Amino acid sequence: MLRIAVQSKGRLFEDTMALLSEAGIKVSSSKRTLLVQSSNFPVEVLYLRDDDIPQSVATGVADVGIVGHNEFAERAEDAEIVRPLGFSKCRLSLAIPKAEDYPGLSWFAGKKIATSYPGILKNYLQQHGVEADIHVITGSVEIAPGIGLADAIFDIVSSGSTLVSNNLKEVEVVMQSEALLIGHKGMSDEKRAILDELLFRIEAVKSAEDKKYVLMNVPTDKVADIVAVLPGAKSPTVMPLAQEGWSSVHTVLDEKCFWHIITRLKELGAQGILVLPVEKMIL
Repeated sequence: MLRIAVQSKGRLFEDTMALLSEAGIKVSSSKRTLLVQSSNFPVEVLYLRDDDIPQSVATGVADVGIVGHNEFAERAEDAEIVRPLGFSKCRLSLAIPKAEDYPGLSWFAGKKIATSYPGILKNYLQQHGVEADIHVITGSVEIAPGIGLADAIFDIVSSGSTLVSNNLKEVEVVMQSEALLIGHKGMSDEKRAILDELLFRIEAVKSAEDKKYVLMNVPTDKVADIVAVLPGAKSPTVMPLAQEGWSSVHTVLDEKCFWHIITRLKELGAQGILVLPVEKMIL
């Protein structure tokens, strides 16, 4: 049985449970129970505070965990990064009152900075030769300058709307963060085997993200031209249709280039274009 530590609430919790569901792993998300076993896969989920996950994995209380890179870097626990997961993206940034002029990092010299991430901030300031007073807050960091508790803040930024509502402006991005799958370094071979199966399922889900399965009818004499404009298609499926002179071409496209490619395909004579979502891709 593989034990996986998961944040008990918030956006990371929701994204994690969605990933497990997409991977075909059924787990109750009841917040009344701290440890829940999957009904169809050899894993049990341990619901914890996000800042407790790195230590629980490092000490072997959990075998793996899903946690933000920001928390993993701040806690500096002895666990391994198994795989970045690409969701719950944000950044850790320095922000100051909107009315302040900002000449550069020297602005922070001698200033009081409120943060929930003192370790990351201390390392960053030391690397740049800036001495400042770091004031640790566990809560609504962004209100600190407005109530005179600090001159600036160092905190998570997603959309930036919270900064705007508190009359702050982002001036330095210190690190980018996303969800990580981390693992205990002393995991047994049996648990490694379960983790490998879990990773196989995760890869299948992640590979299918932003992908579209496209089917189209094309004049047979245009098949070579059609294939030539399909990006990354090593060998799209081509099948003859009942109507002589026509073929069916099947391929997978990235959503980001979808409309540009579709327009080009129509210009080359493609008709009856059918677009379907891709749930899983086994590469």
